[in-house]
Amino acid sequence: MSTIVIKGAHVIDPSQGIDGIADIVIERGVVKSVGEPTGAHAGAEVIDAKGLIAAPAFVEVHAHTREPGGEQSETIATGARAGVVGGYGRVCCMPNTRPVCDSAMIVRYMCDRSADAGLARVHPIAAVTKGLSGAELCEYSALRDAGAVAFSDDGVPVADAGVMRRAMQAIGALGMVIMDHCEDMSLTADGVMHEGAVSMRLGLPGIPRSSEASVVARDCMLSAETGCRLHICHVSTVTSVEAIREWKKRGAPVTAEVSPHHLTLTDERVWNERTGEVDTHAKMKPPLCAEEDRLALIEALEDGTIDCIATDHAPHAPALKDNVFDAAPFGILGLESAFSVLHREFVASGKWSMANLIERMTIASARILGEIGGGWGSLAAGCAGDVVLIDPERAWTLTVAGLGSKSENSPWVGERFGARVVGTIVGGRVVHRVH
Repeated sequence: MSTIVIKGAHVIDPSQGIDGIADIVIERGVVKSVGEPTGAHAGAEVIDAKGLIAAPAFVEVHAHTREPGGEQSETIATGARAGVVGGYGRVCCMPNTRPVCDSAMIVRYMCDRSADAGLARVHPIAAVTKGLSGAELCEYSALRDAGAVAFSDDGVPVADAGVMRRAMQAIGALGMVIMDHCEDMSLTADGVMHEGAVSMRLGLPGIPRSSEASVVARDCMLSAETGCRLHICHVSTVTSVEAIREWKKRGAPVTAEVSPHHLTLTDERVWNERTGEVDTHAKMKPPLCAEEDRLALIEALEDGTIDCIATDHAPHAPALKDNVFDAAPFGILGLESAFSVLHREFVASGKWSMANLIERMTIASARILGEIGGGWGSLAAGCAGDVVLIDPERAWTLTVAGLGSKSENSPWVGERFGARVVGTIVGGRVVHRVH
């Protein structure tokens, strides 16, 4: 494997506190050094990165790659392609496939498909219960040994508290993490968006905040009781934030994530002013909520109540999303646009530093997975040679043609941004480049 030298970049690596001009040397797929300008390297591929930011490739802990069974919307290969377009070197994918990722055979299949694609590394998250049934526990040791990095029934909640408690006891004994989709389906009922003034105005059935927050509180309590590490997925409401904050204060081993769409959009976006109709590209679960929720999520991310940013990349084929709002599936794309959306909202506005944003998309995400994520999201010597190159001055417009995904369901298509991922290196190989 050849040597790559990235010269003259502004290197930002929050895992090591690096924030300045440096050269990065990658040999045999791993980082050799980050530091002063280097001399000649015979046979090396040299990347002139003057004017660019180089950082550890982003780490995604929550995405959907659909394969097996949902290939009309996404495959592992196209999900990996979407990842590198957005600067991600690792993409952890949820188990709500068909069949469900609840066996060692499916885990190995997904790992093999990731290796075949040779793009972002796709890491399977296996199911908590067989078939996402919420009833029978999976064989966690076998799933871990096959390559699963965490466990989740994402897409549906584990409704029975007793089942969740037993799962926590077993998964906690392995030192692994449950990634928790918190939702009380009896409260969600037939809701399709946040319950509030906008849903009333549009005449659409709403989902109350209590649907998410009640299960967040329940499972944080179980985490404290069992000692199992619990990661709360896609936090969306002020009441959930309050519950997480309280249980963290009590010492519960709980972490949490927030998505770019919940940080930057509200339920007002469901009505598309340009088209004059409701927009299925703004339909996701948990739903976009009110401005008070958005502000609470930002505050929680800034004060550490919420630990990291995850996209919940959820592709759906155009034929599925092109439907009446009630019938369209929940979910939007996120991998390709996450950095630019967040940069425009928080960095360009002066609210956050570039280093703060990168930290939340790299080492903070890797820490969610504990020992399994060790070495991810870092440019320390010996870590995988995964690097994202960012042009902080590159204005661009997100187009359907520019998406890496097989699907098109992004609410940001057609929007203009002021910074862009222009290169992604995974394992010492350049796998994406914008000229």
